[in-house]
Amino acid sequence: MDGQGSRMSIMQVFFYGEAAGSRISSNVMFLNKIKSQESGVVLYGITPPKADTTAERIAEIAQKTIERLAALDIDALVVYDVQDESARTKEERPFPFLNSLDPLIFASEYLGTLDVPKIIYRPAGKFSGEELSEWLEALHKQSFYPVFVGVPAPDFPVKTSLPEAYKIWRKNEETSVIGAVTIPERHKVLQDEDVRILDKMESGVSYFISQCVFNLEYAKQVIDDLALSCDRQQIAPPTIIFTITACGSEKTLHFMDWLGINVPEELKEDLRKSDDMLERSVNICLDIASELTTFCMQRSIPFGFNIESVAIRKAEIEASIYMASQISQMLKDRGVRKSVNTSKVIGTTT
Repeated sequence: MDGQGSRMSIMQVFFYGEAAGSRISSNVMFLNKIKSQESGVVLYGITPPKADTTAERIAEIAQKTIERLAALDIDALVVYDVQDESARTKEERPFPFLNSLDPLIFASEYLGTLDVPKIIYRPAGKFSGEELSEWLEALHKQSFYPVFVGVPAPDFPVKTSLPEAYKIWRKNEETSVIGAVTIPERHKVLQDEDVRILDKMESGVSYFISQCVFNLEYAKQVIDDLALSCDRQQIAPPTIIFTITACGSEKTLHFMDWLGINVPEELKEDLRKSDDMLERSVNICLDIASELTTFCMQRSIPFGFNIESVAIRKAEIEASIYMASQISQMLKDRGVRKSVNTSKVIGTTT
């Protein structure tokens, strides 16, 4: 899998005087796409460096991230808030949990020269209403967009419920959008993901980012049931953004299992038997993206994709960049995506 030439071109650098207008333009484009329920949205997801990383090393990581993403045709960057979910399961975590840098700090202080809208995750239940209000105000000043997620374990003491958190956000509703998560694996068990989605829509949520999709049938079932519920209630469906990630090693596969990502047994065997697990997984992911595109178009559900790398191995990160480029192009070829401005670097980090 080469594709290096097509993945990265020379970065175009802007003067700061032009930067503000450019940033406003990219934010307005993303806002309009979500508010108008336009299909073909492409996001890229990252996790911040570990909290104990030196400032110098954080700046190096940020610069490498900017260089990788500068030429990608994406609508926004997702910056996750990584939580310790060890209490969620009795199984031992494959990799030790280490606290990460606050995603808002990483995005605002280190990724400011990457001219794409930023989507920041936040576990609402860990914070008081006042703390969330202050956080949302800081987010809004940066023209960033929130995604509220649940607490890391069922018995975690909740300070602010999700409905309360959405109510706090609504003061910025006219000039912002808020997202939530959807989990196809949960729907397989509880059969109520469509109900959860519609309930959150009533609170102002307009798009949903899924857990990583490797089980195509689970994802299709969510879409089918959501389409039926929306049709029955005569309401416009929200945008569903499917997360796609490659799997380049047995260790990554084990970690995905631990995270609750369902990889069908036959798919696991396919990956294990392949000469190159990473390349095989990339091809599988691209097929999944293509099939979901067809499926959503047939059911008139607005959709998009969020590409990430679960692992921090360079090869898997570069594979995710390749997939983002390929998926963006596939969506253009299918007539559901217009190009965004790929001139994304507006200065240099210091």
